[in-house]
Parts: sequence; C-alpha cells; structure tokens
Amino acid sequence: MSATAAVAPAVPLNPLPTTPDDAHPRHMADHDASSPDEASVSEALAASVVVATERAERWNDSPRNVSRVAAAFLCFLVMGANDAAYGVSYVSSALLNNHLHHALGQRGIALICGGCHLAAYLVVALHPPYGVLVFAFVLAGFGNGVADAAWNAWVGSLANSSELLGFLHAFYGVGGVVSPLIATTMITKASLPWFSFYYIMIAVAGLETITLSCAFWSSSGTEYRRLYKTHELEHETRLRNVLFKTPSARVSWVAALFLLCYVGVEVALGGWIVVFMLRVRQGEPFASGMSAVGFWLGITIGRAVLGFVTPRMGIKLSTAVYIAAAAGLELIFWLVPQFYVSAVAVALQGFFLGPLFPNAVLVASKLLPRQQHVVVIGFAAAFGGCGAAVLPFATGILAQTRGPQVLQPMVLSLLVVLLGIWVCFPRIGKRKE
Repeated sequence: MSATAAVAPAVPLNPLPTTPDDAHPRHMADHDASSPDEASVSEALAASVVVATERAERWNDSPRNVSRVAAAFLCFLVMGANDAAYGVSYVSSALLNNHLHHALGQRGIALICGGCHLAAYLVVALHPPYGVLVFAFVLAGFGNGVADAAWNAWVGSLANSSELLGFLHAFYGVGGVVSPLIATTMITKASLPWFSFYYIMIAVAGLETITLSCAFWSSSGTEYRRLYKTHELEHETRLRNVLFKTPSARVSWVAALFLLCYVGVEVALGGWIVVFMLRVRQGEPFASGMSAVGFWLGITIGRAVLGFVTPRMGIKLSTAVYIAAAAGLELIFWLVPQFYVSAVAVALQGFFLGPLFPNAVLVASKLLPRQQHVVVIGFAAAFGGCGAAVLPFATGILAQTRGPQVLQPMVLSLLVVLLGIWVCFPRIGKRKE
C-alpha cells in the first residue's frame, strides 16, 4: 500500500477539456425543465436519426440491387402505360400497404402488384361488359397503389436517390407517352379492335411479374420486419399514429397535400390541353394532339435530367425554382395567343413539373424515419390519386360553363398554392441533403 501511495503522485495530470456549450449547467437545467411532451418528441426524433443515419445502399452495390432497380423501372413503365388511379384503389392500398409489407414483405408486394396488373389486363382483353371492365381497372389501380408506395420508398432509401427517383418516374412517363401512340397506331392503321392493345399489356405485365418476383424473392415478411425493426417500432408505423401522433405528422400531411395539388395540375393540363389548343388556339387536330405528347415528353425528360440538378442546388431551393419556372411558362401560355408559342410553353412546363412528384417523395424520405416511408408515401400517393380525380373534374365543370379558357387561371392558381405548400416542408439539414 505504501509503495502504491509513493508512485501515485508521479502520474502526470492533464487539465480537463473545456466544457462544451451544450453541456453547460444552464442548458442542462433547461433540458430538465422541458415538458414530458417535448422530451418524448426529442426521443422520437432521436430514434428517427438513428435509423436515418444508417449507411444507404447503392443501386450498383450488388447484382441483386441492380435487378431490383431494373424491376422497379419496368413496373413503373407498366403503370404509366395504363394508368388506373381510381380513388377506391389507392385508398384501399394506402390502408393496407403497411400490413402487407409486414406480413408478406417486398416479395409479396411484387406478386400482388404484378398479379393485379396481369389479371386486370387479361379481363380487359376479353372485352367484358362495362361493369366488369370497371372492376378490372380498379384491380389494376390497386396494383399501382401498392407499387407506388413500395418502390418509391425502396428507391428513395438508396444512395443517389434524387437521380434514381427521377429515372423511376421517367419510366412512368415513357409508358404514358408510348402506349397511346402504340394503341392509336393499332386501331387507326391496322384496323384492330381497341382491346387488342391489351394483348401487349398482358405480355409486359407477365414479364413485370416474373422480374419483380425474382428480384425481391429474398425479401420476405420476416426479413422486412428484421431489416426495418418494425417489431420494436410498431406504434410508429401505424397509419393513424403517423398522421396524428408522431412528430412526423406535419411531413405526412404536407406531402399528401403537395401531391394532391401537383397531380391535379398534371392531369388537368394533360387532359385539357388538346381541347384548349383546338378551341382557343384554333389548332389542327393532329397538331393539338401533339401538344399533349410534348407536355408528357417534357415531364419524362424533366424527371430524368433535373434529377441530376436537384442535389447540386439543394432540394428545397431547386423545387421552388421549378415551380416558379412552371408558373412563368403558364403566364406565357395564357397571355401569348399563338399556337406554337403555347405548344412550346406547355412542353417546357412539363419539363419543370416533371421532377415535383419524385422530389416530394425524396424530401419525405429524408425527413422521415425509414420504417415510416411505405405508410406515408402510400398515403400521400392516395391523396394524389384524389387530386387526379377531383381537380380535373372541377376544371371540366368550369370549362362547361365558362369555356376551356378557364384552364389557364386555374392552373396558375394551383401552382401558386403548390409553392406555398412546398414552403411548409420542414428544413432539411445539410447532412441529409
């Protein structure tokens, strides 16, 4: 004992490091004084950060990831080729998405999505009575809703997600541009019946089902629950809690309202542009139809190209610039009464509108914990489906009473509202950007 005591004074003592500001007693006192609600919010946000800071996989990390990205692209091509966003389909998929992922994993989603598309197109190809036809499209819409949430959430969790989401939604646009051209050629040039187009869709949907199933076969329900830790955070992944109780509720509702407004603008312009160019700009039928093709091509190219611009400018700033550019082009479209000026303006408008949907998915993915991506994106996509149904219908009612010229002020007003909603998203930290 005495020897030890003699040695002890010889140990050099270094000065203690300066106390950081966030450990100062005053700050500790403030923390202790916080309310239980604030403490629970802080704990929930801390849990979100833990999940969000896990290293993101890259799309080319492994052949499995490459095949999964390719399968998701093919799925969105099919969705764009025959969009069936019926309200009941998307609402039901939003309610069931989380449960389906927990029970069946992404393997089950792949089988359900591809199976719904394949079954629907088989029914349509038989040209059944109208009631059965509606049911078939509702079935296809359910497949769209399930796939929308699943593949947006998965691609949004990868590294370089801005570029990948841009390409994912560009494939949707490719389907939307190519399928009407193929169907029109088959009907007008080859004099085939309208349902002949669905023979092609059956083949593509069959390929989609096979590729999705093979790519995601290893992602069972058990694997999904293990990877996303849903057994530990089950209360955070329920739709009601995500929308009303967790700190993520603001992000969920802002994303839903943004997609509601955006999809309404997209479908209103895409659906009414031909009528406007025919009646107001006095265009020829073929040229007026090509203006709609130009709009959808603009959306497709914008998603593919601007996905590389967005991360360099920052997602919040770049998206605000895109919306402002679309509003400026809308003013040109409205106020310059020349057919070709209007056609170019609407194509460029599509270019700047294109990345808005993937950017909304991207910002939600960055702000929300990983285990909430599917349920929130599914809910927001369902809201977007409602916008696709309600806002073009409202535009049609006004066009019936006031004429198709009401399209321009209505779209401009919606773009202003869209910019206001975008500003309501919380700020994204530099690290997450």
